[in-house]
Order: sequence, then C-alpha cells, then structure tokens
Amino acid sequence: MSATAVHSLWTTAADPIDKIDAPTIEYGQLSPVLIVIGAAVIGVLIEAFVPRKTRYYAQLFLSVVSLAAAFAAVVGLAARGFGTTKAQIAAMGAIAVDGPALFLQGTILLTGIVAIFTFAERRLDPVAHGNRVDSFVAQAGSVPGSEGEQAATKAGFATTEVFPLALFAIGGMLVFPAANDLLTLFIALEVFSLPLYLLCALARRKRLMSQESAVKYFLLGAFASAFTLFGIALLYGYAGSVSYATVADVVEGNVKTVDPALADTMGNDALLLIGVAMVVMGLLFKVGAVPFHMWTPDVYQGAPTPVTGFMAAATKVAAFGALLRLLYVVLPGLRWDWRPVMWGVAVITMLGGAIIAITQTDIKRLLAYSSVAHAGFILAGVIATTPDGISSVLFYLGAYSFVTIGAFAVVTLVRDAGGEATHLSKWAGLGRRSPLVAAVFAVFLLAFAGIPLTSGFAGKFAVFKAAAEGGAGPLVVVGVLSSAIAAFFYIRVIVLMFFSEPKADGPTVAVPSPLTMTAIGVGVAVTLVLGVAPQYFLDLANQAGVFVR
Repeated sequence: MSATAVHSLWTTAADPIDKIDAPTIEYGQLSPVLIVIGAAVIGVLIEAFVPRKTRYYAQLFLSVVSLAAAFAAVVGLAARGFGTTKAQIAAMGAIAVDGPALFLQGTILLTGIVAIFTFAERRLDPVAHGNRVDSFVAQAGSVPGSEGEQAATKAGFATTEVFPLALFAIGGMLVFPAANDLLTLFIALEVFSLPLYLLCALARRKRLMSQESAVKYFLLGAFASAFTLFGIALLYGYAGSVSYATVADVVEGNVKTVDPALADTMGNDALLLIGVAMVVMGLLFKVGAVPFHMWTPDVYQGAPTPVTGFMAAATKVAAFGALLRLLYVVLPGLRWDWRPVMWGVAVITMLGGAIIAITQTDIKRLLAYSSVAHAGFILAGVIATTPDGISSVLFYLGAYSFVTIGAFAVVTLVRDAGGEATHLSKWAGLGRRSPLVAAVFAVFLLAFAGIPLTSGFAGKFAVFKAAAEGGAGPLVVVGVLSSAIAAFFYIRVIVLMFFSEPKADGPTVAVPSPLTMTAIGVGVAVTLVLGVAPQYFLDLANQAGVFVR
C-alpha cells in the first residue's frame, strides 16, 4: 500500500470530527493558586540545579515572595469585587471565586508565610560540625542512626525540599475550599495531603517517632481519601454529574433532562445518603473531628514542630472551607438529614477533645486534643445554616490559625539535651526562668480557652451566637461546658509555668532568630487585636460570607 493511499485514508477518516473547543481559563482569577504552584515547581528546579550552599536562602526567598505575591493577588481580587458583586465560577466550572474562597485563601497564605518562618529557623539547635541546623533531618533517605545519616550531618546537608513541599501543600489548600466540583475537591485533597505526609517524617531529632507519625497519617489519610473517592462515585451515579450546582439541582428536584444511561440510578436516595456520608467523612477526618481524630495526637507529637503548627492551622482552614461549601452549596436541600448527624459529631468532638486533653502529659499531644475540641466548636457554627454561621466560622478559622502557629512556635523554643522538651513536667517553673516566653505562651493558652480580650473569646462568641440563633441552643450549652473543661487544662499549664519551682536540670529557652520571633510576634498581635477590636474583621467575614452558586 503506497504512502499516498495511507495518507488519503487518514485524511478522510479525520474529516468528520468536530473541532474540540479549547477550555477558557480565567488566569487572573486563579492567579493566587497559579503563583504558589508555579513557585513550588521552581523550588523543585532549585533543588536540582542550585549549589547546596545557596539553596536554603534561595528557597526561603522564593517561598516568602511567592506567598506574599499570592496574598496580594487575593487582596486585589477582593478589591475588584470578586468576593461580593462579581463572584463567579471560573475554570470551566471547576473553581468558585467568591467571598468565602478569597477569605480562606488569604488566611491560608498568611498562615503559610508565618509557618515558613518557623520552617527556616536555624538558631535553636546547637551548631553541628560548624553548620547551623534546622528542625529537619540532614538527609531524608538515610536510615535513622546509620553512617549515611552521620555523614550527611557532618557534611552540613540540609533538607531544603521542605520549602517546595510546603508550597505544594499550600497550593492544594488554596484550591480545596474553592473547589466547585467533586473531582477538583478530590485532586486538591491529594495535592495538599501528600506533601504533608512527607513533611511529617522529616524531624531531625526523634526520627523514628517522626517516621511512625508519617506512616500513621499516610495510612489513615489513604483510607479517608478512599472513602471520599467512593462517595464521589456514588454521588456521580446519583446526579449524573460531579458539578456542585448539578448535584444540588438533583437533590432539590429541579432537573429537566435526564441522561438515558443514568435514568435508572439518578435520584436514588440511597446513593445520595451513602455518598454524602462518605465525602463528609473524608472532610471530618481532615478537620480532626471525633471519631475520625485518632491520627491527630500521634501525628502532632511525632511530626517536626514547625510542620505540626503549619498543619494544625492551615489544614483546618482549608478543610472547614470545603465542608462549608459542600453543606451550604450542594446539600441545602438535604439539611434535615445532615444536621442531626453533625449535631452528634459536634457534641462528641467538643466533649471528647476537652476531656481526653486533661489526661495528657505531653504539650504537643495536649495541643492536639485541644485542636480536636476546637474542631467541635467550629462545627457548631457550621450547623447554624445561616449567613452568620458562615461568617462566624470564617472569623474563628482566621483567629485560631494564628494562635496555633504561635503556640507551636513557642514549643520549639523550650529545649533540653534531647531537643525539644515537650513533657509537661519539664515546663515547671518556666515563668521564673524565662518570664517573657512563658507570658507569651500564657496569652496563647488563654486565647485557646476563650478568655475575654483574646481572639479566642471573640471567635467562640461568634460561633455560639450563630448556633443559638440557628436553633442549636443545646449545642451551645454543651460548647460552654466543654470550654469550661478545656479551660481547666490550659490554666493548669499556666499555673505549672508560673507557680512551680524550676528544676535544676530543667530545660533552657533557646534564643531564636528574627524569623521565629516574627512568627510568635504576629501570633500575639493577631490574638490581641482580634480580641480587643474584632469588629472590623467580623464585618469583613460578614461581607465574605456569601457562596456563589
């Protein structure tokens, strides 16, 4: 057969196919995500091509500049009205650009910048072999305690890959609360989860515990992702689409045309209820709600403390944003089904987190159970199903994330010969040895407890008020009781620091570089400003509290 004949066959076969329309992408509206993901890719290239000596500075500069640029892009979008009047669905229906998305993205980017400062801290550990070292292992691939690890430490290696990993995680977190279809939601979930699994395994000290925490997080996270994906498949079978708007229409019975291939399953309530339960289960796992919280204390304790702070703050913001959008945009027609379940989850989360925290002897585990209790308080705002519910949750997430990063940054400063001294007995008398550090930590603990004049009080007041007005009065009573229980163990730590005798062989407080000082300073400033004058930020959250449908 000659070449011409083949060619003519090919052309005749190719003729009838219609043109494939190119997708229309609104690059300007997606710029915050694109900047962060682009910087993460450049970070990977820096690891490949830049000499080892200069990588740390290059990565730190790139990370901070890109996150600041992305935040400027978010502010620019909000200023042009994309949070209010011009809110719309971008990227062929995949991503929503609206008030809640921009507010949460801004919060994630700011917490990201502060977290990067704690990642880059290099003054806390003593100098090893003439090199300053950070919280991360010298060479991630080496076996703990092996010759390879010792050689890498001696040579002054540093795992600067943590910066691009953090940027990839932040990129996924930016998409997660803005996702407007179930597939985008799942992809964003994986994009921010996988880097976090890796980051948890990279502690310089206590490496085996760190690797154990990463494996636990990975295995449980993989289960949760599988549940989410299976739920998405069932919802697709139910609605014939993964788009939030279409699923919402089918739930409310507003569908005019039905695809014949899906006529048998479409509108099958069993698929809907099981699918929703599975997707929501995946999101509750990410926020650390009981009974999906079992990973939280182990992972918080084992991961490098800067990573714990980053994860505790930013993951909660992203996951609650996604949960809000799912419940308020896709499932308002299913409210009578999901509210009672969420009531139960919120009650056991608030009480479970507060009661188990009392028994903890490790400061990182204590903060982990406290974060579980806070997930319960935020769920109270989610259950309100009113505009005030949305804005109160946004405000609480913003306030909580800075307190959390600040608190974990303080934990990195208290050290003994084995690295961080996280056992509570070691914190006895810290207020006499280092009054400033103890006072700052006390401010964060009071904010967690929800004491007036801190951001914690303003946030709790907002979510409880929204829940009460939304008809969840009994939930508020449980919330106030849990807050009282939680206040006990926060105050106990403060009493331990200020009213106990310091031990002779107790830990010392390392003097950090300006990076960690900035992280802690920002945390204290936000805690006090949002506590003393929260009104401007509550108004901002109110303006940002409308989802685009």
